[in-house]
Amino acid sequence: MTATPESISKARVAAAAAFEKVATSVIAIDVSERLVLTDVFVVASGETGRQVRAIVDGIDEALHKEGVRRIRREGYEGEAHWVLVDYGDIIVHVQQDEDREYYALEKLWGDCPSIDVSDLDGER
Repeated sequence: MTATPESISKARVAAAAAFEKVATSVIAIDVSERLVLTDVFVVASGETGRQVRAIVDGIDEALHKEGVRRIRREGYEGEAHWVLVDYGDIIVHVQQDEDREYYALEKLWGDCPSIDVSDLDGER
């Protein structure tokens, strides 16, 4: 089973919002065949804790406008090295660059199909 069209749509909204806040290395991974918790991981990077929080806020606002409610958010307070935001069928990970490189989520989930979000980068 692959991610639902609704999950993919939400992931694309989240990715577009991340690009809007100048996030780098934005990817979406269909983890639906490996996890029962969620369909899609969206992963993005920011240079500083302030930028990570701005990216998270932008994603939160964009998904809220689409009627998507946040279930939980972790890592937002403090230095915001890695913020995880759970929206149910998508989970967003926004990491500072060095944490992104160290934890390498895209390698960990490398056997899962990716969802193309590169076309959203030009929508700023």
